Amino acid sequence: MVPFLFFYIFISNKSKVIKMSDEKKFKFPTEMIDLPSKGLVYPPDNPLSKGKVEMKYMTAKEEDILTNQSYIKNGTVIDELLKTLIVSKINYNDLIIGDKNAIMVAARVLGYGKNYTFTYSGEEHTVDLSSVDPKPLDESAITKGKNEFTFTLPNSGTELSYRILTHGDDSKINAEIRGIKKLNKNASPDVSTRLKHMITAVDGDVSSKTIREFVDTYMLAMDARAFREHVKNTQPDVDLTFEVEGPDGDVKDIDIPITLNFFWPDA
Repeated sequence: MVPFLFFYIFISNKSKVIKMSDEKKFKFPTEMIDLPSKGLVYPPDNPLSKGKVEMKYMTAKEEDILTNQSYIKNGTVIDELLKTLIVSKINYNDLIIGDKNAIMVAARVLGYGKNYTFTYSGEEHTVDLSSVDPKPLDESAITKGKNEFTFTLPNSGTELSYRILTHGDDSKINAEIRGIKKLNKNASPDVSTRLKHMITAVDGDVSSKTIREFVDTYMLAMDARAFREHVKNTQPDVDLTFEVEGPDGDVKDIDIPITLNFFWPDA
């Protein structure tokens, strides 16, 4: 297991000067965070193509964000926090989800330490976030600077071209899903909507009409599951799973819960 904080986060030894008054100046350190994608999925002119993001340490002002009821209600509190902590001049919407997850874990470690305690099935568990494993991108499967991948469905033999979703994509998808559910409260379009945004071509056909029709009518459930598993196993990210032992002694992996307590240990 690769220690996350010391190998995955490069300590920059930089500091920023904040002018508090003519008489006083305070310095605070920043850290360079290595992204799981190594920047390979971003165009060369995008600052994220460097594969690193500079972050500052959390201050009392950032804690105000964590208690902002408006952000909490609409589910944007973590994103608003990360935007204030990122020093690098980037477009936050460009971040692929796995890179954003790495920044989120780094922010928690830098803000409140490496130990995160949560409750699962009535028992407390503590995970060392500095030991979270990165899931790097398979460099042989990508053309540098392009967020483009291919996968052949195992049952139909259809070749899909697809892209890894960004934070901007995720926001659009969630808004679209909310809109569909407003029109039909019994609708459950989460899976198909995400597939339509990820897939960029079906057997070379890039038309949105073809992609929609394929997902809604022709994509076998077993192929859809195989595609989702492929993306999950190959896209760059951080491994946010944790081993727990059940009452019968069986060990299984669970997803580490990301709740308000993740950034507010005393909440």
